[in-house]
Amino acid sequence: MKVYKTKELRNIALIGGAKTGKTTLAEAMLFEGGVINRRGTIEDKNTVSDYRNIELERQNSVSSTVLFAEHKDHKINIIDAPGFDDFIGEVVAALNVADTALMLVNAQNGVEVGTEINWRHARAINTPLLFVINHLEHEKSSFEESLRQLKGQFGSSVTPFQYPVNEGHGFNAIIDVLQQKMYKYEAGGGKAQVLDIPDDQKARAEEMLNNLIENAAENDESLMEAFFENGTLTSEELARGLKLGIVNRGMFPVMCVAAKPNFGVDTLLDFIVNTLPAPDEVPPRKTTDDKELNCNPADPASALIFKTAVEEHLGEISFFKVYAGEITEAMDMVDGVNSSKERISQMFIVAGKKREKIEKVVAGDIGAAIKMKNVRTNHTLNSPKISGQVIEPIVFPASKITMAVRAKNTSDDEKLGAALSELQKVDPTISIEYSKELKQILIRGMGELHLNIAKWHLENIEKIAIEYYTPKIPYRETITKQAKAMYRHKKQSGGSGQFGEVHMLIQPYTEGMANQTEFPIRGTDTHDLPWGGKLVFNNCIVGGSIDARFMPAILKGIMEKIEEGPLTGSYARDIVVNVYDGKMHPVDSNELAFKLAGRTAFKEAFKNAGPKILEPIYDVEVMVPADRMGDIMTDLQGRRAVIMGMDSEGHYQIVKAKVPLAEMNRYSTALSSLTSGSGTYSLAFAEYSMVPGDVQTALLKAYEEQESEEE
Repeated sequence: MKVYKTKELRNIALIGGAKTGKTTLAEAMLFEGGVINRRGTIEDKNTVSDYRNIELERQNSVSSTVLFAEHKDHKINIIDAPGFDDFIGEVVAALNVADTALMLVNAQNGVEVGTEINWRHARAINTPLLFVINHLEHEKSSFEESLRQLKGQFGSSVTPFQYPVNEGHGFNAIIDVLQQKMYKYEAGGGKAQVLDIPDDQKARAEEMLNNLIENAAENDESLMEAFFENGTLTSEELARGLKLGIVNRGMFPVMCVAAKPNFGVDTLLDFIVNTLPAPDEVPPRKTTDDKELNCNPADPASALIFKTAVEEHLGEISFFKVYAGEITEAMDMVDGVNSSKERISQMFIVAGKKREKIEKVVAGDIGAAIKMKNVRTNHTLNSPKISGQVIEPIVFPASKITMAVRAKNTSDDEKLGAALSELQKVDPTISIEYSKELKQILIRGMGELHLNIAKWHLENIEKIAIEYYTPKIPYRETITKQAKAMYRHKKQSGGSGQFGEVHMLIQPYTEGMANQTEFPIRGTDTHDLPWGGKLVFNNCIVGGSIDARFMPAILKGIMEKIEEGPLTGSYARDIVVNVYDGKMHPVDSNELAFKLAGRTAFKEAFKNAGPKILEPIYDVEVMVPADRMGDIMTDLQGRRAVIMGMDSEGHYQIVKAKVPLAEMNRYSTALSSLTSGSGTYSLAFAEYSMVPGDVQTALLKAYEEQESEEE
């Protein structure tokens, strides 16, 4: 395949909600771009994008697909991203490496929650964006209503560059405002017949052109001056203003297509090539040490791995974008993250399952390599000249749902561990953890659909039968008042015995608290506990009642009990222990005796110190249509939520609340049911807080029953 120069490259991401037609548009673009000679359909299960078994089965995308098309001596790299929010990590990766995002909007539905979600991610990454209104051939389509909603939601910078003449059944013509021409299509689509604008459309087209020119002028002071002086812009000035506006997100063009009959795709490709920025015309990518990479082919080579996939018969594939220099086949490179040496043995340009070998990938281009040893998503590949350079990694969204997972057959446990590890490599939004505290394998993802796709993969590809079940809640235990206790450990069984006696005072720990004054403090050890909170251990022994060499053993005993709290077996935290007295035996005292004495004395004191169970509280943001607010508020209050505030974003309301994690089990399903799939949410850990009395009673009872069953 021809090696394209940086200026001849365009990198776009197809984003938008589910059922907006991204995969169908990608198919038409590849057809028009000469990559395929026949357009497939989702219904026939033969599209280039959706080729994986799970996608054929479900008839929607679950992973992004890297594609390309060639048009007018340019190469257009296309990343077709999934539409469901559960796979938003694929969208975020695509937005990070694309130079422009094409947001598809279903003309039948207008702005949907998927539009909002994708917009927010594009805005956060500062990716230039244009809107493509699709499905204009449908009877219920409304370009004007979709445009009104886009402007209402995203502002006056939303600028129509095209509009349909006769949308609905019989749709076949588009007015191009910029070119001041009408494009008319025959059945089957493809290349349009270019005609003059009909008389009844001229006034509207000219008015929209004047608005477009004014919007373009607003992106540069010199252009604004030229516009005020001349009342318009030259074609060169207009082209510069348009590109500046798009790159700086000061203008969001609106285009028209009907992807299924292939209407408007040719003009969209023209616009991509003629108007959208090349890789060296967008803000540079930065490295972790704040160096800017401007896609200069003359610089030492540096590329970011933005996606990892595993393909049948091929193995692991690493997709990368080159941000500096050129990468050639058989080139030796260094991983900037782990310093491993990598050789680019085989390199491809990819369109779904279609792969073409290529000898060189230049700055700004996207390629794929196989048989890499230690490379992972978000790693940087460098020329040995700059081996330690690391490109700023993609920041993936935090997970929303956690489930416990186990193999149905315990003989598959080891195999499951390896498969989960590989799954995590391919999908950075899935995280796997073995919780020592909960004694469970936890799998975290973006939603139930996301985890169900992971389950499908494990069962159908890895052949491991698994089950998800509700994870335990990582409660914490603490105390609310001070208490004293003592314990004498004495054991005699022939020969040397065991003897150790410990007296202690325990107190609740708070930041900046004053020390107790009842006993003098001879030494203090402060421990930041791995699970949060502190343990302060004060040595208050006077007169040698306990030898200093036994104090570490007492602390060890306390730490053992803190790891398995007296109330429910959960971790304890935020406690001050003052060891103030005790007894030794000249022969029978040893470290084990004092460890056991310290452990039991702590347990007894804890039970008398107003013990409380703490539960994890999460900050939850729920984004829903305004007409569903009442249902959402009622549901949250039923989950013991504390409403912290409300906000709005366009047609959607955002509820901010603090909710106990114990009440968030399967919330994604409940939210989807309450909002007919239009709601979304995010959550992040906030704090630990005391559980209500009735909840604590129920937890203590459940723990007692569990303990009796295990005896």
